[in-house]
This record gives sequence, structure tokens and C-alpha cells, in this order.
Amino acid sequence: MEDTLSIIKDTVLQKITEINHETIVTDIKEGVFLTKLKELMWVYCPKLIAAILVFIVGWFLISWLMKIFKRRSDKSFKDPTLGKFLGNLIGISLKVILIITVVGMLGVQVTSFVALLGTAGLAVGLALQGSLQNFAAGVMILIFRPYRVGDYIEAAGQAGTIKEIQIFNTIITTVDNKVIIIPNSAMSAGAIKNYSKEETRRVDWTFGIGYGDSYDQAKAVIQKLADADERILKDPIVFIALDSLGDSSVNIVVRAWVKAENYWGVYFDMNEKVYKTFAEEHINIPFPQMDVHLHQ
Repeated sequence: MEDTLSIIKDTVLQKITEINHETIVTDIKEGVFLTKLKELMWVYCPKLIAAILVFIVGWFLISWLMKIFKRRSDKSFKDPTLGKFLGNLIGISLKVILIITVVGMLGVQVTSFVALLGTAGLAVGLALQGSLQNFAAGVMILIFRPYRVGDYIEAAGQAGTIKEIQIFNTIITTVDNKVIIIPNSAMSAGAIKNYSKEETRRVDWTFGIGYGDSYDQAKAVIQKLADADERILKDPIVFIALDSLGDSSVNIVVRAWVKAENYWGVYFDMNEKVYKTFAEEHINIPFPQMDVHLHQ
């Protein structure tokens, strides 16, 4: 009898346990899980939809604004490099602000997110100190513009025409068509000679004549050649003077003003004309020489 009661008791307890287990599982499957899911959907779905809409609309507005800025900058900025640089900087800044706003709408703590970005930016900055120096120098060059695209300059031990001003580097092309890339920090650290900054330049020559030749005749020949060249400006007038009495020649200095783009053409043409005309006028152009006297 006791064994029978024990078996019945165990069977009842087992059934109760199975019923409770099935009830709990059913509650979890049908009640608690669905309730939680519904709560999540009601709370987060509107935020997610709003964040997606804000991101799409914001991205479209930023693209639209940048197109307008590009059109305006092409008309307002004489230097296209400055407009392009400012456009990229403004576009990146607006996109970062948009992303931070969307993340905040999703419930993420923006303060922590910004702190994380700041920490990452600090680490990247320490790793890229040289690049940041070039970036800062590029910003200063684009703001103060000591040179522009197309200018002929001499800087950082190199000379050539500015081809492009980038954020980190300046690209120049030499007279023999070599491309040289110079970091902006090197460009801003030293002296820069800009031969195209002003509209006019002064051309200097030094012509030597023999000690037995007439200075007045040589001066008149040079003046005539300068007056005949229309590229040489009349104001200021051409300056011609006896510069020095050298070891082998009487040196005449000539200074004339021309437009910057005519500098080299006038310089080389005048050298050729003076050489040919002096020969026609029997004016000697001496070369360095030494007289040796022998005494018996």
C-alpha cells in the first residue's frame, strides 16, 4: 500500500512539474517575449525610422548646399584651390555633425561618442604629427596666399611654376618640365621668392667693353637697342651707367623695366642684339686675360 501511494505521489509531482514547465515556456514564448518585442518596436522603431529619414534628408541637403557653394566659390575666389579646400572642409564638418545627430537620435550617449571621437583623433594626431604640420601650413598658405597657381617662385631650394596647391603639399613644375612635390611645412618655413607677384620686373645686364673703346658710343648703342624694343617700358626710363673698371673690361650696367611675362624674352634678346651690334660698331667685348712681361 505504501509503495502504491509513493508511486502515485511521484507521478502527481512529475505531472505538476511538467505542467509548470510548459506554462513557463508558454508564457515566455507567447507572453513575455512578445511583450518585450512589442515594447522594443514601439520605442525604437520610430527612433530608427526618424534617424534614417534625418540621415537621408540631411545628406541630400549637404550635397545640395555644397553644389551651391561650389558654384559661388568659382565666381568669388580667384584661386580655385582655396574654394576647393574650403568646400571639402565644410562638407566633412557638416557630415560629421549629421552623423553625431543621427547617433544621438538612436539613444546613444552623444557625449561618450564625441569623447571617443576626440580620443581617436588625439591618437591619430600624435601618429601623424608631420602630416598635421603640413596641413596647418597648407591652411596658412591658402589663407594668406603668398603664391598662387601659375606663379613662378623660388622656395625650399627649388624653383618652378606652381602647378597645384594641395592640403599637404605644393606641386611645382620646373623649366625643364620636372614635377617637384614639396611639403607645405617646408614651403612656409623658409623664404619664398615670388617672381610673378608683381606685374612688372626689372631686367639687369652688365656689358663689358675694352679700355680703348668709347664709353659714349657703347652707351648710345645700348640706348638705341632699348628704345627699339617695344616690350621695354618707357616709364621708368632705361638706366645706363658705368658700373666699374674691371681687370679686363669697362663694365656698363643696364637696368630696364618690363612686364613680368616678358622678362626672359627681353633678357636673352638684348644679350644677342648687343653682341651683334657691338661687333658691327667695332666695339670690343673683352674676355679675361693676363699680360705677362719678361725682363732679360
